[in-house]
Amino acid sequence: MKKITLLLGMFLIVGALLAQDGEAPLSKGERQLNFGLGFNDWGLPVYVGMDFAVHDDVTVGPMINTVIGGHDTYLGIAGRGDYHFNRIIGIPSEFDFYAGANVGFRMWLDKDNNSSNLSFGIQVGGRWYWSDKWGLNLEFGGGTGFGTSLGVSMKL
Repeated sequence: MKKITLLLGMFLIVGALLAQDGEAPLSKGERQLNFGLGFNDWGLPVYVGMDFAVHDDVTVGPMINTVIGGHDTYLGIAGRGDYHFNRIIGIPSEFDFYAGANVGFRMWLDKDNNSSNLSFGIQVGGRWYWSDKWGLNLEFGGGTGFGTSLGVSMKL
């Protein structure tokens, strides 16, 4: 976990040092698809979601996640909202630093547990776009139902 925290810290410091003017990674009306893997002890967590920019600094959207394999299988469906700090801290649109919250349902699908529950979470993360369309995403918190997730974002 210390290595991941150090990596995110370096990512944000380099982004701040390279900053000229703060630019929104997504402008109002744009959207992006996010997908990737999480990290936990239950199995292989997988997620997919969509961000819709409702403001130059705010995105909202749905997210679905599950754990493949392992002994605790579940399906999570949530809505999330994020505030993107690019313009406030002055980083270019090739980088994205955000934080937000999510709410949804988690349905346990294993034979010993068929229950469901309401799920709340918070997330903080960052992206690096290596092209006009594609980016790498690292997120901490409960944003995907996992403590940490690593994935890819594609602007549509």
